[in-house]
Amino acid sequence: MQIENLLLNTAYYAPIAYFSAIAHAKTIFIEQFENFGKQSYRNRCEIMTANGVIPLTVPVHKANSKTLLKDLKIVYVTPWQKMHLRGIISAYKNSPYFEYYIDDLIPFFEKKETWLLDLNQAILEKLLGFLKLDSTVRLTEDYIREGNPLYTDFRNAIHPKAARRHTEIEFVFSPYRQTFSDRFPFTSNLSILDLLFCCGPESREKLLTPQPKYV
Repeated sequence: MQIENLLLNTAYYAPIAYFSAIAHAKTIFIEQFENFGKQSYRNRCEIMTANGVIPLTVPVHKANSKTLLKDLKIVYVTPWQKMHLRGIISAYKNSPYFEYYIDDLIPFFEKKETWLLDLNQAILEKLLGFLKLDSTVRLTEDYIREGNPLYTDFRNAIHPKAARRHTEIEFVFSPYRQTFSDRFPFTSNLSILDLLFCCGPESREKLLTPQPKYV
């Protein structure tokens, strides 16, 4: 399936399904005029650790129902960057391609971006480079309402809470060898970091193999 105009939420080290959708799209539009939604991938990702799957969450200034995503500021009261980096290193230091990517990711845990959207966009650009995906990425110029025929809207198709997902869209992935596979069964749709560190240059092909489909 080739998607002409794909509409997505912003995301922090987005899950594999997010990048699978991007791999099948020509132009990506990131919605910046939506209201911030809690407990979503906008400011969190999930990684596999020795203790199982854990979330890494970027703390943000308290938002209300009228706070636009583009206006959301990151909070640095706690050393969350060091904690996230420490968690990623602990989880993936023994994975096959950890050393291939980690040096290029460390700056994201050192520079203090003001805006969540800016951080996510910078990370997205770097990850697209790793994956050799050349889709055009743009920010929306106004809020795009659901049902707009010009876009394939995946804004509510990729969410950590099953009850919050649009169930008519499904992503199916083939298992790959994960870190701690001797302790836990294969876990689908973790952060793209899991796929990159475990599969390296093969990650792009694995993203292209599954087809996001309507069910």
